Amino acid sequence: MAKILIVEDEPDIRDLVAFTLRYGGFEVVTANNGAEAVDASLAEMPDLVLMDVRMPVMTGFEACEKIKSTPQTANIPVVFLSAKGQEAEIRQGFEIGALDYLLKPFDPLELLQRVRDLVGNHHDPAGGI
Repeated sequence: MAKILIVEDEPDIRDLVAFTLRYGGFEVVTANNGAEAVDASLAEMPDLVLMDVRMPVMTGFEACEKIKSTPQTANIPVVFLSAKGQEAEIRQGFEIGALDYLLKPFDPLELLQRVRDLVGNHHDPAGGI
């Protein structure tokens, strides 16, 4: 079973994403901000990090840069899930190493399929629907 780290400062969104991915057969761990994401990525070694961009303490961009610059976590795919979809921000996400950039609001089943597709390129999750 693939492990997904969800990093989101809004509890309702974090809970919805976690519920959706657990429903789909993924193991889920969560973090509330970018600083927690950096620590959790090293401690949990997830198969994918799904992260908001704008968060307190440390932004998603800053956290992605730290994850990608740490040898132990450099190969963990990072996907941004953000309400901010300006072209410059999306480009910045890719430039710092993101695998994909998904926009809020999102359809939970479409999010689940997208995560399955992304993880499928790196890992074969067991179970699911």
